[in-house]
Amino acid sequence: MKRKILTTISILLILAVAAVMTAACGSGGSKSEGSVVKEMKSAAGEVARKVKDEKRNADYRAKKNSAASSSGSGSNSSGAASGEASQEELAKMEEEMPLRKDFRDEFDHGDKSAEYQKYIVLHDTEGSGDADTVISGWVNDGRYIASHFIVNKDGTVVQCVPMDRIAHHAGFGDTGHNEQYGVSDESRDDKRGTSPIGSDMADYGMNSYSVGIEMVHIGGEEYPEAQLEAVDRLIAYIDAYYGNESDIIDHKMWRTGNSDTSQEFAGYLENYRDHRTHD
Repeated sequence: MKRKILTTISILLILAVAAVMTAACGSGGSKSEGSVVKEMKSAAGEVARKVKDEKRNADYRAKKNSAASSSGSGSNSSGAASGEASQEELAKMEEEMPLRKDFRDEFDHGDKSAEYQKYIVLHDTEGSGDADTVISGWVNDGRYIASHFIVNKDGTVVQCVPMDRIAHHAGFGDTGHNEQYGVSDESRDDKRGTSPIGSDMADYGMNSYSVGIEMVHIGGEEYPEAQLEAVDRLIAYIDAYYGNESDIIDHKMWRTGNSDTSQEFAGYLENYRDHRTHD
């Protein structure tokens, strides 16, 4: 693995330097030395980020494979715990969505093992930008907010946080909702970037017990069929991952007055809560 990563670094650095030098030559030598150096540093930084993301994704895959292979008695032939889908089955479901993983350390807020998983919380992005644009916005915002998944309008899915880790997607809910939803505000969540928002919305337990799904959507628009079908597949994937069915809510059920999800989603939400598909 280390050799593969080092080889990747070398190749990407060579390509980055070549691209910068080609651009400099193509400009007729008009670029200053400082400008070229700045572009090379920027290219090197982008290479470093991609390598870091690849290493993080590889480490997560290794961790999951190790956990599956050591699950012991009650496991199926592929090492998954009884009731959970095998790694091969999950991989097939990821391909069919399709799902791309882009894990970020700043979005990870603590442990959320299967025993704590209770809810799937549906959100709208409140914008038309695709998943990569949404992720960039979260990073630049600096508040460590993110959902586990983002579903694009074309049905492609990007995963930002592993399902066995806490993501800050639900935030504070109505006072009394911790008790209503059977969740608690405890120490597994590091609460980085979290600030109270008022006595009427003082409960903070949902993040530690849920998986968050963002749909690229802005109010007033319809939800494309491809996107809804992808949410269907994603919910089935989450169910298969845990080996049971989490309750489905939208963000405004947790915090009254929140716009997630839009009114255009009301009928779909009713269907998801009743039988886990949009139709």
